[in-house]
Amino acid sequence: MPCPLNQASPGPIPSPTKVVEPLDYENVIAQRKTQIYSDPLRDLLMFPMEDISISVISRQRRTVQSTVPEDGEKRAQSLFVKECIKTYNNGPAAVSLMVFPLFQDSSSLCSQKGGVIKQGWLHKANVNSTITVTMKVFKRRYFYLTQLPDGSYILNSYKDEKNSKESKGCIYLDACIDVVQCPKMRRHAFELKMLDKYSHYLAAETEQEMEEWLITLKKIIQINTDSLVQEKKETVEISQGQNFFNNSLDFSGIEPDIKPFEEKCNKRFLVNCHDLMFNILGQVGDNAKGPPTNVEPFFINLALFDVKNNCKISADFHVDLNPPSVREMLWGPSSQPATDGTPRGSSPESFIHGIAESQLRFIKQGIFSVTNPHPEIFLVARIEKVLQGNITHCAEPYIKNSDPAKTAQKVHRTAKQVCSRLGQYRMPFAWAARPIFKDIQGSLDVDGRFSPLYKQDSSKLSNEDILKLNVLTIVASLPVFFSAIDCITSSYVPLKPFEKNCQNITVEVEEFVPEMTKYCYPFTIYKNHLYVYPLQLKYDSQKTFAKARNIAVCVEFRDSDESDASALKCIYGKPAGSVFTTNAYAVVSHHNQNPEFYDEIKIELPIHLHQKHHLLFTFYHVSCEINTKGTTKKQDTVETPVGFAWVPLLKDGRIITLEQQLPVSANLPPGYMNLNDAESRRQPNVDIKWVDGAKPLLKIKSHLESTIYTQDLHVHKFFQHCQLIQSGSKEVPGELIKYLKCLHAMEIQVMIQFLPVILMQLFQVLTNMTHEDDVPFNCTMVLLHIVSKCHEEGLDNYLRSFIKYSFRPEKPSAPQAQLIHETLATTMIAILKQSADFLAINKLLKYSWFFFEIIAKSMATYLLEENKIKLPRGQRFSEAYHHVLHSLLLAIIPHVTIRYAEIPDESRNVNYSLASFLKRCLTLMDRGFVFNLINDYISGFSPKDPKVLAEYKFEFLQTICNHEHYIPLNLPMAFAKPKLQRVQDSNLEYSLSDEYCKHHFLVGLLLRETSIALQDNYEIRYTAISVIKNLLIKHAFDTRYQHKVRMFVSSPVSHYLIFVLQTRQSSTRSSVSQYNRLDQYEIRSLLMCYLYIVKMISEGDNPFPNFNIYFRVHDAWLSKHFGVDRKSQTMPALRNRSGIMQARLQHLSSLESSFTLNHSKSNIFHQALLEGNTATEVSLTVLDTISFFTQCFKSQLLNNDGHNPLMKKVFDIHLAFLKNGQSEVSLKHVRNKSLRLRVALLLGKKDQGNRISKPQLMKPLNLAFVNINTEQQNTERGPDHEFLKSARAFNFILLFLFFFFFPQ
Repeated sequence: MPCPLNQASPGPIPSPTKVVEPLDYENVIAQRKTQIYSDPLRDLLMFPMEDISISVISRQRRTVQSTVPEDGEKRAQSLFVKECIKTYNNGPAAVSLMVFPLFQDSSSLCSQKGGVIKQGWLHKANVNSTITVTMKVFKRRYFYLTQLPDGSYILNSYKDEKNSKESKGCIYLDACIDVVQCPKMRRHAFELKMLDKYSHYLAAETEQEMEEWLITLKKIIQINTDSLVQEKKETVEISQGQNFFNNSLDFSGIEPDIKPFEEKCNKRFLVNCHDLMFNILGQVGDNAKGPPTNVEPFFINLALFDVKNNCKISADFHVDLNPPSVREMLWGPSSQPATDGTPRGSSPESFIHGIAESQLRFIKQGIFSVTNPHPEIFLVARIEKVLQGNITHCAEPYIKNSDPAKTAQKVHRTAKQVCSRLGQYRMPFAWAARPIFKDIQGSLDVDGRFSPLYKQDSSKLSNEDILKLNVLTIVASLPVFFSAIDCITSSYVPLKPFEKNCQNITVEVEEFVPEMTKYCYPFTIYKNHLYVYPLQLKYDSQKTFAKARNIAVCVEFRDSDESDASALKCIYGKPAGSVFTTNAYAVVSHHNQNPEFYDEIKIELPIHLHQKHHLLFTFYHVSCEINTKGTTKKQDTVETPVGFAWVPLLKDGRIITLEQQLPVSANLPPGYMNLNDAESRRQPNVDIKWVDGAKPLLKIKSHLESTIYTQDLHVHKFFQHCQLIQSGSKEVPGELIKYLKCLHAMEIQVMIQFLPVILMQLFQVLTNMTHEDDVPFNCTMVLLHIVSKCHEEGLDNYLRSFIKYSFRPEKPSAPQAQLIHETLATTMIAILKQSADFLAINKLLKYSWFFFEIIAKSMATYLLEENKIKLPRGQRFSEAYHHVLHSLLLAIIPHVTIRYAEIPDESRNVNYSLASFLKRCLTLMDRGFVFNLINDYISGFSPKDPKVLAEYKFEFLQTICNHEHYIPLNLPMAFAKPKLQRVQDSNLEYSLSDEYCKHHFLVGLLLRETSIALQDNYEIRYTAISVIKNLLIKHAFDTRYQHKVRMFVSSPVSHYLIFVLQTRQSSTRSSVSQYNRLDQYEIRSLLMCYLYIVKMISEGDNPFPNFNIYFRVHDAWLSKHFGVDRKSQTMPALRNRSGIMQARLQHLSSLESSFTLNHSKSNIFHQALLEGNTATEVSLTVLDTISFFTQCFKSQLLNNDGHNPLMKKVFDIHLAFLKNGQSEVSLKHVRNKSLRLRVALLLGKKDQGNRISKPQLMKPLNLAFVNINTEQQNTERGPDHEFLKSARAFNFILLFLFFFFFPQ
């Protein structure tokens, strides 16, 4: 066992500025290999070989199969599309590099806890229970929601924004179980429900602020719930002997649960359409004996509209509720599906994603999702019927119906003729709407019904007209259900679970998520939909066609403009028809030359798009004349072409979705795609004839919902240029740098949605395209821009998911190219050393965790994939890379030690990030080299530094010492003397020697810095003590060492015992020593740590190597904690409940603020119980240690007839318990152990024939009498009365023993 403290001459504690070079760790390990392997506790000296590994995890899908089409990656030709598909498939996104330690209680680069999370004005209710809920008085306070270093959350309130003044109240959210809205109390009010059935009532000033607070608080409650479950699992494994740290656990730095990218689960609800019944009913077709039905077919389109934001927020959901007898009116009996769902006479049925088409033709259930729910979202139902004529004329029988039976026959007869001729054309008929949500929390309005149907106005068909209508007064009703099985996505991919032969399928209706950053998330599935909306055609001034009134628009998607080209079968069909079709028709307005349209055409885009892909619009005049008299007069052709329009899908390689106005031509010549621009239209062309002089007559718009195509110009051009370089094209100097700089202007929504794709491409450029010196620099600047934007938007969790699951460094394709960790570290140095761009420097410092984490993972991947992990650590990385890391550290130091006041957040973040990175490096590379880096960094601090830098220094040391293999790093083996030297004179000085600090570098460095800190002011002392205490806590709860008690003797943890010795002895040398001013919290923390070490050492093979030292420290601490001039700091033993409350109120006011939960009596009493339990545990630990000591050194205690320092100290410790009030449990143990001790010693003397003088025992007996009698006089009869009788009985037993041994 190493001896940390060597005998030295009196003098001051060594200055921490004295640099002690650490030893060559790898060399020592190599030289002492035999000794290490032969040690029975060699696990304490060795790093496990499997500390880093690569594990591939399977992607968790919602769907039964991959959403990417078969051979999708092969069909893709664009680099951007290829990388997207690779991400959504089983590519790097499904790879998790578990390169970080197996023991995950240490700090992580991805877990920078602490700091203000949210702040703002709130109104807080008076918590006086005498006031009723509705009468509570609210006071305006400024609240700070803060995460404490231990990971817990606290809500502090102040009079104003300046939180430097005293807090007006605090709410610890660990005890919060729910947060609910309570509008009856006050507008925008909400309630925080606590564990003890106590509530806090707060109110925001606006609805939006209330919503933000509710979302944030609910997330925190969920985090607390998850951590509590995990903590309970871990606590089961902890032995009961280590429980006096329980009320001061510090789990700071625990790595959060980082999840892979996943689809956002928004507010979802199911719409199940049962039937649509009008007031004109009758028997149709062969349904003579069945129930009456509608006498003509109707069709329903459902969609969500946001009236508040004036937009449509979902795709259309088409439903056909017509019974089979009514459907026969459209297609005839021969076209009706057979019993198996396949149309009679057709070819065998086709399947889509393993689902038969017949199962997809009549879907009646749709799942809608809403990202931002609020009461002004409406479900709008549009009702259509077969084109017949004027809307007013067609609706009149349903409005004015004097004779239902006669009217039904007439309407059915007319409809039958119309359906046989115009069955494929639709006309608008009516509409209805209903609200969906009751409030902004997304509470569904399940009690209402749809409004009555309103006749559609032919002049107000657009979505904008629907949004302008006063639908708020409609009384709504709709049956809503919350769950569904056998569901498919909007692309018809089945979701888990799914039965193949099910007939009642539910489809997810696509949501049009608002283009706001807070609603964005990285894409994880393949989706490639284009929604096309014909809006208006202005044909009132055209002279080309004689008849152009009942105008139908047919939309097609084509990939060629040749004369023999045909439309692609990629348009989603409507119910009762094919699932995919080649064209889609918009509704027809009767006798309207300027028709408006509201139709939505959904297209499944191909994976590869080229310049010939376009949308073709064909206009038809539809003849609505019907021969009702049965004459033989020849009727006009049903449809006559009256124009063509087209629009290319791509412009400069990107999909264009802006609102466009297109000219219309009277014919469609081959090669018409060459006439897209205005200049080509002005040139004479005999093959083309424009309508109305090529004026823009058709207005359209489109909407892209794609996860493989981006509309951002800068991202598109960057990937396009990278593809040219990869294909071998000659690069123009400076061109790549230009496109990299343009990426700073890309949209934040696109950045988030394609985050893994963009980042991986940037890392490829960083390593593969380094022929220009400025490329790595500019590439890193783009990375810095992305990282800072993610943090500013509060989406940095996506960066953490990317690092853990998506980032997998690829070996550079170029020869002699540097790896990512080499290039990135070099570029970081270049950014930090430039003096012009301070904004970039500050951002790099603030968000340095991301770059350090990337470097660490790149290093680990390199070691594993190149099989370098088996090499000696000194050979794993080159000397050049060692030099780069050393230069990076030197570049960071001045920004921390000099600019700390100018950039407090940045300097604190980089200090923590650097410590976490160096901690990672201890696992990956030469540990002696990393020790030198740590030493160089600490040498940059000075004892005269301000409090902020002292905090930085100890936060750095704490992070390093939190390494999962802290014990092996300190080499707990003998280098000098095998055991502690005996100390016989109290004037001997103990100090940390240079030799010890060199051999046991981390613990020596920490103890030296702590020794100096204890001579400083309170804040620095508090920080230093907390580091020591937290380090002991982490090792106390380390399950790897639960059954290796000797570890605490041979490891650096036990060095703290001697450190306490040094602390106490230093305080006796000078009357002005800062140690004499240690406050209650400091004494408490040091004492608990000291007793914990003593307890652990007492379980070893040689528990008391020098009992003189042990008792001197014991005596010093007990005199400070249980001295006659001090009141008891433990739970009062002889007080009733009200007395306890009053005493604890005064006591708790002096403790650290974090010990109290809030000001309720139940919480204060709970905290008092914790304090009492801690005091009891301390007492029992001392008693156990003394008892074990007396057993081990019984002969020494009996030396010289008991007249020796050891006997006196043992009795003094027992008397300390009797002099002060203790808890009942403690005093029972004191009584039992004291009785056994005295009997054992007296019997030992009797057996030896020695005499014991009466004065030898009179003093303790007299003190016991005085103590018990005094307590009896000063205490009323209460629950402890029985204990008093037991104490008096104990006293009588002592008297009996006294007179038995000394009868004379």
